[in-house]
Amino acid sequence: MRSILRSVILASAFGVAVALTGNSAMAASRVDVPFNFKIAGATLPAGPYQIVHEPTSPFVTLRSVDSTASYTWLLNPGPSETSTRVALRFDDTNGTHILQSVQYGSKITSRLDKMKSIDLERESRGQ
Repeated sequence: MRSILRSVILASAFGVAVALTGNSAMAASRVDVPFNFKIAGATLPAGPYQIVHEPTSPFVTLRSVDSTASYTWLLNPGPSETSTRVALRFDDTNGTHILQSVQYGSKITSRLDKMKSIDLERESRGQ
């Protein structure tokens, strides 16, 4: 039987810098992930990341601060209408951390380990 330990990285626990950038009113939260992790089969290094969400958009983007890695997913209604939580949730299976979901306020992604990011879908179609 596989033992699965869930890890949650709360952006607020790592000194979130929430900023409004330009006139677009796009909110970005910074989080420091202390371990390497996988997204859609790709391994990303530990380090600083931005979680970006424009209030008028149904999408959230996870962007590496140190590289060009960027992943975008659709947000769904989340656990609370009034939540201000920004969090990355990981599954830890035998020491491998796999990004499971991204929560931005009252919205959350579907299970990410079961789907491709929108960016990867576009690349596979040559867009």
